[in-house]
Amino acid sequence: MPYLTLILAVLAETIGTTALQASQAFTKPLPTVVVVIAYAAAFYLLGQALRYFPVGIAYAIWSGLGIVLIALIGFAVFGQKLDLPAVLGMGMILAGILVIHLFSNASTH
Repeated sequence: MPYLTLILAVLAETIGTTALQASQAFTKPLPTVVVVIAYAAAFYLLGQALRYFPVGIAYAIWSGLGIVLIALIGFAVFGQKLDLPAVLGMGMILAGILVIHLFSNASTH
């Protein structure tokens, strides 16, 4: 359940950031409302996940997965391009998350 809560926090943050781009600097009302609701949900869920994860581990997973998901959404939805160094860097972020999850004893309380 703690991992599900953290993943839901990541998804809410990803929805919020996608809506942030779609809001066009808060000039579009519907995406702006989605930003506020999604970020509120993301921070609530992240707070709940902190009951089980140290803050550094939770934030590393939350932000790392968020970066990768937003980059993929930026490419697929908004036509934003990534160069090879950006893709390699995000691959290293994912590798770091896997190392934490698979090998660290600090990943849960």
